[in-house]
Amino acid sequence: MGSGGGGCGGWLNKHEAVLRTLFVLFLGQAVSFAMSLMSFSSSYLATLGVDAPITQSFFNYFCLTVVYGGTMLFRRKKLLAPWYYYVPLGFVDVQGNYLVVKAFQYTSITSVTLLDCWTIPWVIILTWAVLGTRYSIWQYVGAATCIFGLCLVLLSDSGVSGGGGSNPLLGDFLVIGGTLFYALSNVGEEFFVKEKNLVETISMLGVFGLLFSICEIVLLERSKLEAIEWSTNVVLGFTGFAAASFLFYTLVPFVLKLSGATLFNLSILTSDMWAVAIRILFYHQQVDWLYYISFAIVVVGLIIYSQNEKSPVPITSSLGGHLEGEYQVLDEESEVSRAETRSP
Repeated sequence: MGSGGGGCGGWLNKHEAVLRTLFVLFLGQAVSFAMSLMSFSSSYLATLGVDAPITQSFFNYFCLTVVYGGTMLFRRKKLLAPWYYYVPLGFVDVQGNYLVVKAFQYTSITSVTLLDCWTIPWVIILTWAVLGTRYSIWQYVGAATCIFGLCLVLLSDSGVSGGGGSNPLLGDFLVIGGTLFYALSNVGEEFFVKEKNLVETISMLGVFGLLFSICEIVLLERSKLEAIEWSTNVVLGFTGFAAASFLFYTLVPFVLKLSGATLFNLSILTSDMWAVAIRILFYHQQVDWLYYISFAIVVVGLIIYSQNEKSPVPITSSLGGHLEGEYQVLDEESEVSRAETRSP
């Protein structure tokens, strides 16, 4: 009787793990689709002569502040982490958005998508060094499989859209710089959503992202905003980018909380494939057989990585004079739980 119950429990646990993996992969693809819409909106605005990357992100941070900041105020919840811990998170996120969106002015979508892959090694390095994450050999195999599949779809994509750009080398360096800031932002978000509160993380990211955006618009983009010839198409471009970004920033913390920054970045590799799919549906362009093979390879890589995912190995580090295990404890309320842990 006991062994039967144990077997039933094991069966349920196994299927719960499978369902959790499928749900995470689904969220990852929803994030990937939103990211492809962001790329199209940025590219579309660039073709209209709009060069205001910070302003594009401003509307997204404004929406995040109103929706999630308003939720925090309505609930009258006290911050679980000091507000100044979120300042660096907002700063690096704004810089990442600025550099990558700016790159569309100089290089092609294909080049941006290709070089955006640099986020993955940055995240693996940062999660290993900061959060103590240890990766198995199969997780490295899954990551390499996803990147290989992306290389195939980029070959297919280059046959559809071609390359080019006014200054490809400059654009490439902007993307590479942006991926480092994105990696810092992803790891920071993973830190807060796993240790603190998801709504708090999004709202504070919106607040400080909005403040940094306003400062940089005044310093860097005021003249460019005055030069924009506003039209219905320009407004639609800004609106599309804001809507896609809001969806992106809403879903990302769920993926980070359920899995981690590395699987998140592996999932959004398929954004290039969604971009090609959108071109088929809306622009009636065709892709070759590499697209379908690469999609299957990336899915296999995601499954390999997620099925072999394990909990981070706890590490000991120091922040503000407090010791911590797997993640840094930020608030004084956790002192009680730590005292209970130490007591015999």
